[in-house]
Amino acid sequence: MSVLGEVLVGLAIAVGLVGIVVQVLPGNVLVLGSVLVWAWVTGGTAAWVCFAVAALAIALAETGQWLLAGRHMRRAEVPWGTLAIAGVAGVVGFFVVPVVGLFLFFAAAVFLVELARRRDAAVAWAATRAALKATLITIGVQLAGGLVATVAWVVGLVVT
Repeated sequence: MSVLGEVLVGLAIAVGLVGIVVQVLPGNVLVLGSVLVWAWVTGGTAAWVCFAVAALAIALAETGQWLLAGRHMRRAEVPWGTLAIAGVAGVVGFFVVPVVGLFLFFAAAVFLVELARRRDAAVAWAATRAALKATLITIGVQLAGGLVATVAWVVGLVVT
């Protein structure tokens, strides 16, 4: 792959990593897709081994985020229905108040749904904190997987 191609792949990976943190883009899909394009164009055993390592890291991160965040939410007794409503509210909020609205509307929706369900503001606030912590767990685990995939790509650049 040419130097320009490698720079473009690196930029796409960087955009993917930012997408993980901001939760606007499918970050790990971009990271893995970029590494796949690089491996495809570069070819050879080393490139495909790097892609396999990246794919494994991202698959483990995607699985881990669901397990860890889900366990956290079950402990806090926040049902999936609340999270589904909050997720839709977050998407709407993203367009109403760009970027920041995602988090504001998500948190507000969790609080309001749990307040309506449990009729206790303190319990609803605890559920909101738990949902926000689960979101941070998700971001952290996804970012760890994306960074391992990025390191695999950088190692591949050096080796090939």
